Amino acid sequence: MCVVCGCSNTENHAVPEPAVSSALTSATGDLHYGTGLAKASVPGLSPGRMVKLEADVLGANQRQADLNRAHFTAHGVATFNLVSSPGSGKTTLLCATIAALRQRAPDLPLAVIEGDQQTSLDADRIRATGAPAIQVNTGRGCHLDARMVSEAFARLDLHAHAHHDHGHGHYHDNSHAQGESHSHPHDHAPHAAQALLLIENVGNLVCPALWDLGETAKVVILSVTEGADKPLKYPDMFAAAKLLVINKMDLLPYVDFDVARCIEYARRVNPDIAVLQLSATRGDGMQAWVDWLLERP
Repeated sequence: MCVVCGCSNTENHAVPEPAVSSALTSATGDLHYGTGLAKASVPGLSPGRMVKLEADVLGANQRQADLNRAHFTAHGVATFNLVSSPGSGKTTLLCATIAALRQRAPDLPLAVIEGDQQTSLDADRIRATGAPAIQVNTGRGCHLDARMVSEAFARLDLHAHAHHDHGHGHYHDNSHAQGESHSHPHDHAPHAAQALLLIENVGNLVCPALWDLGETAKVVILSVTEGADKPLKYPDMFAAAKLLVINKMDLLPYVDFDVARCIEYARRVNPDIAVLQLSATRGDGMQAWVDWLLERP
């Protein structure tokens, strides 16, 4: 699919340059810079140039994501990209998930990739549970990309499991030079999921929506301490997700959050999105969440 306009043309095609590119004003004087060709505005760049740059960058990422997905699928690794605003409880949910999976599927190999702009605090929390984790610091970057995930996966024990525990009988060189992506072709049939890779993306409901990592599914996490209108404010993320997790349900009595309205808004954006309500700290809904993870192909 074309990353410029969504058509079936996979080749680069010309982008028409609009004669005028300006913000629109409503009757109330509000400004909207997301209605033009590029759906955004950057000083010094025309909409056509912005679309071309986006197509080039996202196209390169998509090629790596496709390689990641083929690699994960061929080796039976189900991969989940957890996205949310900062403070939604992603890391707490991951720690609770690891504990629940140990009870439910103690022999299932799993690992975590943690994305943050700085520090290894979240990866340290995951490693304290005994689960392997790789921290990826993005610096000023506001999201993970497919190459980062490829390189992080190559450094996890789960990578060795994926290569050698299914009786493939072939050799892969795992010694990737720094800066090289972990990608090589596979010519064998995919396996049922026999391992889990959980990716905690950088806290951000905007950029990660556009960046495919090769995951089995995106999971958007929204806590009841946030607004129920988030699906309408950040529609791209909810449109890209297969599951909405409404977290921190134990705090619902203390906040003004309309669960039914939030779900209605999410399904207005994405009619097919599944919804789970849970509390990672109290344990409510964790069984349904683990069921969902284990049932993914």
